[in-house]
Amino acid sequence: MKIAVFSTKSYDQEYFEKYNTDYDYDFSFYETALNVDTAKLSADCDVVCVFVNDVVNEETIKILSSNGIQLIALRCAGYNNIDLEAAEKADIKVVRVPAYSPEAVAEHALALILTLNRKTHKAYNRVREGNFSLKNLIGFNLSNKTIGVIGTGKIGETFCSILKGFGCRIIAFDIAENDELVAGGVEFLSLEDVFRQSEIISLHCPLNKHTKHIVNKASIAKMKDGVMIINTSRGALIKTQDAIEGLKNRKIGYLGIDVYEQEENLFFEDLSEHIIQDDMILRLLSFPNVLITSHQAYFTKEAMNQITLTTLDNVAAYKNGKELKNEVK
Repeated sequence: MKIAVFSTKSYDQEYFEKYNTDYDYDFSFYETALNVDTAKLSADCDVVCVFVNDVVNEETIKILSSNGIQLIALRCAGYNNIDLEAAEKADIKVVRVPAYSPEAVAEHALALILTLNRKTHKAYNRVREGNFSLKNLIGFNLSNKTIGVIGTGKIGETFCSILKGFGCRIIAFDIAENDELVAGGVEFLSLEDVFRQSEIISLHCPLNKHTKHIVNKASIAKMKDGVMIINTSRGALIKTQDAIEGLKNRKIGYLGIDVYEQEENLFFEDLSEHIIQDDMILRLLSFPNVLITSHQAYFTKEAMNQITLTTLDNVAAYKNGKELKNEVK
Protein backbone atom coordinates (compact mmCIF):
# COMPACT_ATOMS: atom_id res chain seq x y z
CA MET A 1 0.00 0.00 0.00
CA LYS A 2 1.06 3.58 -0.66
CA ILE A 3 1.07 5.76 2.44
CA ALA A 4 1.44 9.55 2.60
CA VAL A 5 2.91 10.52 5.97
CA PHE A 6 2.27 14.14 6.93
CA SER A 7 3.95 16.32 9.58
CA THR A 8 7.02 14.11 9.25
CA LYS A 9 10.17 14.76 11.24
CA SER A 10 13.44 12.90 10.83
CA TYR A 11 12.66 10.63 13.76
CA ASP A 12 9.27 9.64 12.30
CA GLN A 13 10.88 8.60 9.05
CA GLU A 14 13.64 6.77 10.92
CA TYR A 15 11.20 4.61 12.87
CA PHE A 16 8.86 3.89 9.95
CA GLU A 17 11.74 2.83 7.75
CA LYS A 18 13.25 0.77 10.56
CA TYR A 19 10.15 -1.42 10.90
CA ASN A 20 8.91 -1.34 7.30
CA THR A 21 11.04 -4.36 6.38
CA ASP A 22 8.27 -6.54 7.80
CA TYR A 23 5.48 -4.71 5.93
CA ASP A 24 6.95 -3.44 2.65
CA TYR A 25 4.79 -0.34 2.37
CA ASP A 26 5.52 2.46 -0.09
CA PHE A 27 5.94 5.64 1.97
CA SER A 28 5.90 9.27 0.86
CA PHE A 29 7.11 11.48 3.68
CA TYR A 30 6.04 15.14 3.87
CA GLU A 31 7.26 17.65 6.43
CA THR A 32 4.19 19.79 5.81
CA ALA A 33 1.02 19.30 7.83
CA LEU A 34 -2.07 17.84 6.22
CA ASN A 35 -4.76 20.44 5.55
CA VAL A 36 -7.01 21.56 2.72
CA ASP A 37 -4.05 23.08 0.86
CA THR A 38 -1.76 20.06 1.12
CA ALA A 39 -4.29 17.24 0.77
CA LYS A 40 -3.51 17.07 -2.96
CA LEU A 41 -0.20 15.44 -2.02
CA SER A 42 -2.14 12.29 -1.17
CA ALA A 43 -2.92 11.62 -4.84
CA ASP A 44 -2.16 8.03 -5.87
CA CYS A 45 -1.95 6.93 -2.23
CA ASP A 46 -4.21 4.54 -0.33
CA VAL A 47 -3.58 5.81 3.20
CA VAL A 48 -2.69 9.08 4.91
CA CYS A 49 -0.83 8.97 8.20
CA VAL A 50 -1.38 12.06 10.36
CA PHE A 51 -0.36 13.54 13.70
CA VAL A 52 -1.85 15.82 16.35
CA ASN A 53 -1.74 19.14 14.48
CA ASP A 54 -2.89 17.99 11.05
CA VAL A 55 -6.22 19.56 10.11
CA VAL A 56 -8.45 16.78 8.80
CA ASN A 57 -11.73 18.67 8.47
CA GLU A 58 -14.60 18.15 6.05
CA GLU A 59 -12.93 20.05 3.21
CA THR A 60 -9.70 18.09 3.61
CA ILE A 61 -11.58 14.80 3.73
CA LYS A 62 -13.41 15.60 0.50
CA ILE A 63 -10.07 16.02 -1.26
CA LEU A 64 -8.71 12.84 0.33
CA SER A 65 -11.78 10.95 -0.84
CA SER A 66 -11.46 12.24 -4.40
CA ASN A 67 -7.83 11.09 -4.35
CA GLY A 68 -8.90 7.57 -3.44
CA ILE A 69 -7.78 7.57 0.18
CA GLN A 70 -9.32 4.64 2.03
CA LEU A 71 -7.80 4.99 5.50
CA ILE A 72 -6.70 7.78 7.85
CA ALA A 73 -4.09 6.38 10.24
CA LEU A 74 -3.44 8.55 13.27
CA ARG A 75 -0.08 7.98 14.90
CA CYS A 76 -1.37 9.33 18.21
CA ALA A 77 -4.17 8.67 20.68
CA GLY A 78 -6.21 11.86 20.33
CA TYR A 79 -8.52 12.34 17.35
CA ASN A 80 -10.13 15.73 18.02
CA ASN A 81 -8.55 17.04 14.79
CA ILE A 82 -10.52 14.59 12.63
CA ASP A 83 -14.05 15.25 11.37
CA LEU A 84 -15.30 11.72 12.01
CA GLU A 85 -18.74 12.38 10.56
CA ALA A 86 -17.24 13.60 7.29
CA ALA A 87 -14.91 10.60 7.19
CA GLU A 88 -17.81 8.21 7.67
CA LYS A 89 -19.79 9.88 4.88
CA ALA A 90 -16.78 9.55 2.60
CA ASP A 91 -16.40 5.87 3.59
CA ILE A 92 -12.89 6.49 4.89
CA LYS A 93 -11.91 4.48 7.95
CA VAL A 94 -10.06 6.15 10.82
CA VAL A 95 -7.66 4.29 13.12
CA ARG A 96 -5.48 5.50 15.95
CA VAL A 97 -2.88 4.42 18.49
CA PRO A 98 -4.98 4.27 21.68
CA ALA A 99 -2.09 3.43 23.99
CA TYR A 100 1.62 3.47 23.36
CA SER A 101 3.47 4.35 26.56
CA PRO A 102 1.35 5.83 29.32
CA GLU A 103 4.50 5.87 31.42
CA ALA A 104 6.14 8.32 29.00
CA VAL A 105 3.44 10.97 29.40
CA ALA A 106 2.86 10.37 33.11
CA GLU A 107 6.58 10.62 33.85
CA HIS A 108 6.82 13.87 31.87
CA ALA A 109 3.95 15.33 33.91
CA LEU A 110 5.92 14.48 37.03
CA ALA A 111 9.04 16.05 35.51
CA LEU A 112 7.12 19.30 34.98
CA ILE A 113 5.93 19.23 38.59
CA LEU A 114 9.39 18.60 40.04
CA THR A 115 11.10 21.14 37.78
CA LEU A 116 8.60 23.89 38.53
CA ASN A 117 8.66 23.12 42.24
CA ARG A 118 12.39 22.66 42.82
CA LYS A 119 13.43 25.07 40.04
CA THR A 120 16.11 22.73 38.75
CA HIS A 121 16.10 24.43 35.35
CA LYS A 122 17.00 27.74 36.98
CA ALA A 123 19.60 26.16 39.25
CA TYR A 124 21.25 24.49 36.25
CA ASN A 125 21.59 27.78 34.40
CA ARG A 126 22.86 29.58 37.50
CA VAL A 127 25.58 27.07 38.28
CA ARG A 128 26.82 27.09 34.68
CA GLU A 129 27.38 30.83 35.14
CA GLY A 130 29.24 30.32 38.43
CA ASN A 131 26.26 31.42 40.55
CA PHE A 132 25.82 29.01 43.46
CA SER A 133 23.26 31.09 45.36
CA LEU A 134 20.05 29.44 46.59
CA LYS A 135 18.11 32.70 46.60
CA ASN A 136 14.55 32.26 45.24
CA LEU A 137 15.07 28.53 44.61
CA ILE A 138 13.02 27.29 47.55
CA GLY A 139 10.45 24.61 46.78
CA PHE A 140 8.05 22.43 48.78
CA ASN A 141 7.73 18.76 49.69
CA LEU A 142 5.35 16.74 47.54
CA SER A 143 4.74 14.43 50.49
CA ASN A 144 1.27 14.93 52.00
CA LYS A 145 0.20 17.36 49.27
CA THR A 146 -3.20 16.90 47.63
CA ILE A 147 -2.87 16.10 43.93
CA GLY A 148 -5.95 16.36 41.72
CA VAL A 149 -6.02 14.16 38.62
CA ILE A 150 -8.63 14.92 35.96
CA GLY A 151 -8.98 11.89 33.71
CA THR A 152 -8.01 8.43 34.92
CA GLY A 153 -7.51 6.50 31.71
CA LYS A 154 -4.23 4.67 31.14
CA ILE A 155 -2.08 7.79 31.47
CA GLY A 156 -3.97 9.20 34.44
CA GLU A 157 -3.90 5.81 36.15
CA THR A 158 -0.14 5.53 35.64
CA PHE A 159 0.33 9.07 36.93
CA CYS A 160 -1.59 8.20 40.09
CA SER A 161 0.55 5.11 40.62
CA ILE A 162 3.74 7.15 40.36
CA LEU A 163 2.49 9.79 42.78
CA LYS A 164 1.75 7.15 45.41
CA GLY A 165 5.48 6.79 45.93
CA PHE A 166 5.70 10.43 46.98
CA GLY A 167 3.21 10.01 49.80
CA CYS A 168 0.62 12.30 48.25
CA ARG A 169 -3.09 12.36 48.83
CA ILE A 170 -4.54 11.69 45.38
CA ILE A 171 -8.02 12.79 44.42
CA ALA A 172 -9.51 12.33 40.97
CA PHE A 173 -12.40 13.05 38.66
CA ASP A 174 -13.61 11.04 35.69
CA ILE A 175 -16.99 10.17 34.21
CA ALA A 176 -16.45 6.63 35.54
CA GLU A 177 -14.46 5.64 38.61
CA ASN A 178 -11.42 3.44 38.19
CA ASP A 179 -11.93 0.52 40.58
CA GLU A 180 -8.23 -0.33 40.73
CA LEU A 181 -7.35 3.21 41.72
CA VAL A 182 -10.10 3.27 44.34
CA ALA A 183 -8.72 0.05 45.79
CA GLY A 184 -5.30 1.71 45.88
CA GLY A 185 -6.55 4.66 47.89
CA VAL A 186 -7.41 7.24 45.23
CA GLU A 187 -10.50 9.27 46.15
CA PHE A 188 -12.95 10.04 43.35
CA LEU A 189 -14.72 13.35 43.90
CA SER A 190 -16.79 15.79 41.89
CA LEU A 191 -14.92 18.01 39.45
CA GLU A 192 -15.70 21.04 41.61
CA ASP A 193 -14.25 19.35 44.71
CA VAL A 194 -11.10 18.40 42.81
CA PHE A 195 -10.69 22.03 41.77
CA ARG A 196 -11.29 23.27 45.32
CA GLN A 197 -9.12 20.82 47.24
CA SER A 198 -6.08 20.26 45.03
CA GLU A 199 -2.72 21.92 45.51
CA ILE A 200 -1.56 20.47 42.18
CA ILE A 201 -3.94 19.67 39.30
CA SER A 202 -2.80 17.45 36.44
CA LEU A 203 -4.92 17.09 33.30
CA HIS A 204 -5.11 13.66 31.65
CA CYS A 205 -8.40 13.77 29.76
CA PRO A 206 -9.20 13.85 26.05
CA LEU A 207 -10.31 17.02 24.29
CA ASN A 208 -13.99 17.06 23.39
CA LYS A 209 -17.01 19.34 23.73
CA HIS A 210 -17.26 18.51 27.44
CA THR A 211 -13.61 19.15 28.31
CA LYS A 212 -12.68 22.08 26.07
CA HIS A 213 -11.54 24.96 28.32
CA ILE A 214 -12.23 22.89 31.43
CA VAL A 215 -9.69 25.20 33.05
CA ASN A 216 -11.21 28.65 32.67
CA LYS A 217 -11.92 31.79 34.66
CA ALA A 218 -14.72 30.15 36.65
CA SER A 219 -12.86 26.95 37.49
CA ILE A 220 -9.64 28.83 38.33
CA ALA A 221 -11.60 30.96 40.80
CA LYS A 222 -12.55 27.77 42.69
CA MET A 223 -8.93 26.64 43.05
CA LYS A 224 -6.60 27.16 45.97
CA ASP A 225 -4.40 30.25 45.88
CA GLY A 226 -1.03 29.37 44.37
CA VAL A 227 -2.29 26.18 42.70
CA MET A 228 0.00 24.35 40.28
CA ILE A 229 -1.63 23.32 36.98
CA ILE A 230 -0.05 20.72 34.70
CA ASN A 231 -1.27 19.86 31.20
CA THR A 232 0.24 17.06 29.10
CA SER A 233 -2.99 16.18 27.27
CA ARG A 234 -4.44 18.70 24.81
CA GLY A 235 -3.84 22.43 24.71
CA ALA A 236 -7.46 23.54 24.52
CA LEU A 237 -8.25 21.98 27.89
CA ILE A 238 -6.97 25.31 29.22
CA LYS A 239 -8.35 28.66 28.13
CA THR A 240 -5.00 30.36 27.77
CA GLN A 241 -6.13 33.95 28.30
CA ASP A 242 -7.84 32.97 31.56
CA ALA A 243 -4.70 31.16 32.70
CA ILE A 244 -2.67 34.29 31.97
CA GLU A 245 -5.04 36.32 34.13
CA GLY A 246 -4.74 33.69 36.86
CA LEU A 247 -0.96 33.97 36.73
CA LYS A 248 -1.08 37.77 36.79
CA ASN A 249 -3.25 37.87 39.91
CA ARG A 250 -1.22 35.02 41.47
CA LYS A 251 -4.17 32.68 41.79
CA ILE A 252 -2.10 30.24 39.71
CA GLY A 253 1.26 29.79 41.38
CA TYR A 254 2.78 27.48 38.77
CA LEU A 255 1.85 26.42 35.24
CA GLY A 256 3.51 23.55 33.40
CA ILE A 257 2.29 22.76 29.89
CA ASP A 258 3.50 20.38 27.21
CA VAL A 259 0.60 21.37 24.96
CA TYR A 260 -0.89 24.71 23.90
CA GLU A 261 -4.19 25.49 22.21
CA GLN A 262 -2.50 27.29 19.29
CA GLU A 263 0.49 24.98 19.09
CA GLU A 264 -0.04 23.97 15.46
CA ASN A 265 1.73 27.17 14.38
CA LEU A 266 4.63 26.72 16.80
CA PHE A 267 5.43 23.29 18.13
CA PHE A 268 7.79 20.82 16.45
CA GLU A 269 9.49 23.69 14.56
CA ASP A 270 12.73 25.62 15.11
CA LEU A 271 11.59 29.25 15.28
CA SER A 272 14.71 30.58 16.98
CA GLU A 273 15.46 32.90 14.06
CA HIS A 274 11.85 34.02 13.56
CA ILE A 275 9.64 36.70 15.08
CA ILE A 276 6.95 34.77 16.90
CA GLN A 277 3.56 36.31 16.17
CA ASP A 278 1.61 34.54 18.94
CA ASP A 279 1.19 37.11 21.71
CA MET A 280 -0.24 34.65 24.22
CA ILE A 281 2.70 32.24 24.08
CA LEU A 282 5.06 35.19 24.41
CA ARG A 283 3.15 36.36 27.47
CA LEU A 284 3.32 32.88 29.00
CA LEU A 285 7.06 32.76 28.38
CA SER A 286 7.47 36.02 30.29
CA PHE A 287 6.35 34.45 33.59
CA PRO A 288 9.09 33.01 35.83
CA ASN A 289 6.67 30.38 37.19
CA VAL A 290 5.65 28.95 33.80
CA LEU A 291 7.38 25.97 32.19
CA ILE A 292 6.60 25.06 28.58
CA THR A 293 7.81 22.04 26.64
CA SER A 294 6.85 21.50 23.01
CA HIS A 295 4.64 18.40 23.03
CA GLN A 296 7.46 16.05 23.97
CA ALA A 297 5.75 14.10 26.76
CA TYR A 298 5.20 11.11 24.46
CA PHE A 299 8.74 11.25 23.06
CA THR A 300 10.60 8.21 24.37
CA LYS A 301 12.18 5.30 22.52
CA GLU A 302 9.60 2.93 23.93
CA ALA A 303 6.71 5.14 22.86
CA MET A 304 8.08 5.68 19.35
CA ASN A 305 8.50 1.92 18.91
CA GLN A 306 4.92 1.26 19.98
CA ILE A 307 3.42 4.14 17.98
CA THR A 308 5.16 2.99 14.83
CA LEU A 309 4.31 -0.69 15.20
CA THR A 310 0.67 -0.05 16.10
CA THR A 311 0.27 2.32 13.15
CA LEU A 312 1.77 -0.23 10.76
CA ASP A 313 -0.38 -3.00 12.23
CA ASN A 314 -3.49 -0.84 11.85
CA VAL A 315 -2.74 -0.41 8.14
CA ALA A 316 -2.02 -4.13 7.78
CA ALA A 317 -5.37 -5.00 9.37
CA TYR A 318 -7.17 -2.79 6.88
CA LYS A 319 -5.15 -4.13 3.95
CA ASN A 320 -5.90 -7.74 4.90
CA GLY A 321 -9.60 -7.18 5.65
CA LYS A 322 -9.20 -7.94 9.34
CA GLU A 323 -11.02 -6.35 12.26
CA LEU A 324 -9.88 -2.78 12.92
CA LYS A 325 -9.38 -3.01 16.67
CA ASN A 326 -8.26 0.59 16.89
CA GLU A 327 -10.92 2.12 14.67
CA VAL A 328 -12.44 5.43 15.71
CA LYS A 329 -16.09 5.96 14.86
